[in-house]
Amino acid sequence: MRPATRAVHAGRPPRVPDAPFNEPITMASTYVAGGDREYGRYANPTWSAFEDALASLEGGEEGARCLAFATGLAAVATVLDLVGSDQVVVAPRHAYNGTVMQLADLEARGRLRTHLVDITDTAAVVAACEDAALVWLESPTNPAMEIADIPAITAAAHEAGARVVVDNTFATPVLQRPLEDGVDLVVHSATKYISGHSDVLLGALLTRDDELWTALKGRRDLIGAIPGAFETWLALRGLRTLPLRVERAQANAAELARRLAEHPAVTEVRYPGFGGMVSVVLPDAERADALTRGTSLWVNATSLGGVESSFERRRRWASEPTTIPEGLVRLSVGIEDVEDLWDDLAGALG
Repeated sequence: MRPATRAVHAGRPPRVPDAPFNEPITMASTYVAGGDREYGRYANPTWSAFEDALASLEGGEEGARCLAFATGLAAVATVLDLVGSDQVVVAPRHAYNGTVMQLADLEARGRLRTHLVDITDTAAVVAACEDAALVWLESPTNPAMEIADIPAITAAAHEAGARVVVDNTFATPVLQRPLEDGVDLVVHSATKYISGHSDVLLGALLTRDDELWTALKGRRDLIGAIPGAFETWLALRGLRTLPLRVERAQANAAELARRLAEHPAVTEVRYPGFGGMVSVVLPDAERADALTRGTSLWVNATSLGGVESSFERRRRWASEPTTIPEGLVRLSVGIEDVEDLWDDLAGALG
């Protein structure tokens, strides 16, 4: 099946008479003993339906397995928890702020060492892999929109004995499936495009390695970083329309990127050529802030990936790297009519 079909049909109950089309929301903290679930921290049928559907999109035919988490950062923390004491993690200097902050916190406490790299310099990243235990990739990066050579870096990391993780939140499995490039783990903030309606906090990890999946599930069980049944059900409902939403958001983003590149108020447009995320650079923070205050449709907000268009000046966060320009505004392009989105942006830029 192709992605659009998988999104609709994966994770459904068996087709028997009177069966529901959708997996019900199972609200249970414990189960009758003697089965596979036992306790609500270990398993839930609603989680399983969501995990099966997302695993199918990311590479279910090749044995991908998924684990849902309370948030994207809970998933990130669970992966980093597998890194041994004083081992090295190679990560992009520009990446999801929560990931970078977790790495900085763990390094400050002596738990691990971090080597931040320019992810576009493949030779430098490959060199950094030599003493790494884990190589963390984003492509595109958040918010710089840089692209990594995932196959080349993965091959080098594996040769050095390191595991590779790709945060696939921006691209989604509709546009990019890193497990097909040989990476060990894919992470999603399912809060974003996967659920797609700005009403869920959820994370997910995917792998083809059964041993690694078992270790990560063991950490989830022990730490208790589990999702709620209702949140997971909402995310699965959102997943059903993921290919449609991504297709529309991408078409809008490509057109807006083209027009923004021609606008005299814009210094630089960063668009990787796919997906619904665009970053623009304005001359300074004042003009970037004026843009985020000057629209009626675009919403000034820190999250992304919803059906509605949102944006923010990233350097308003003190923890954002200083290599991100003060005037950079990250745009999460939604599924509205592109002409309305452009009129709103152009008016604010003017």
